[in-house]
Amino acid sequence: MANLKEVRTRISSVTSTQQITKAMKLVSATKLRRAQNAILQMRPYAEKLNGILGNLADSIEIDSLKVYFEPREVKNVLLVVLTSDRGLCGGFNSNVIKLTNSIIKEKYAGKKVTILAVGKKGGEYFSRINASVNNEYRDTFLNLTAGSGFELGNYLLEAYKSGSYDAIDLVYNKFKNAATVILTNEPFLPINPENFGGKSKQVNDYIFEPSNEEILESLIPRILKTQVYRSLLDSFASEHGARMVAMDKATDNAGELLKTLKVEYNRARQAAITTEISEIVSGAAAQEG
Repeated sequence: MANLKEVRTRISSVTSTQQITKAMKLVSATKLRRAQNAILQMRPYAEKLNGILGNLADSIEIDSLKVYFEPREVKNVLLVVLTSDRGLCGGFNSNVIKLTNSIIKEKYAGKKVTILAVGKKGGEYFSRINASVNNEYRDTFLNLTAGSGFELGNYLLEAYKSGSYDAIDLVYNKFKNAATVILTNEPFLPINPENFGGKSKQVNDYIFEPSNEEILESLIPRILKTQVYRSLLDSFASEHGARMVAMDKATDNAGELLKTLKVEYNRARQAAITTEISEIVSGAAAQEG
């Protein structure tokens, strides 16, 4: 049985840890509310734009835009991996990393795969295993705005148009609620109209004003950049939800451990008292004898 000093030290340590996890839970809950509001407000807009993109797929005759829709022979692949900058969020990062490794080994086996890491944890992991990593946008979550999201989206569009990559996928956690996220591998480019509401069997004949070239050249890149920004918001909200749940469980576990340690402390204290009484009684009996 541990002595009293050791148990007291452990009780003090667990109490301090519990206070930290409780504070981190409250901070994550506050950040989650803001992130959740952002993604819930963004989703209807992004989904409507995706529907428009699916409907317009039949109307695109512009060479500069056809490049986004025409599949190529896949040789070079870019995986945009969205992780967090910090840990203590359960399996949030490890699940994304496992899915990414699975995609590399199965979906793109034999292809040249480059990782575009958004978030420090993913960048650190893939750099450590000597994968081909682009860390240019690793710190995007430090100041996540529509501008930074569109900047990343613009980079992806230009990289695909230039022929640097033949396929681009997004790998991230999609936010459902505070306790549930959906691990997602989302093909980004080339565009498959079926992923945006399906390609209509009937050829749509739209009337464009001022002209279809001007509208589509502005609209389609914006839709794609919005898709990237929505993925960033999804991942950001999922991170804080995962951290809040993880810290809540850690706080509860610390409470259970404290109960066990206090029982152990009381037993050790009672044993020490019983030993002292026995020694006193024995000493008194010896003196009388």
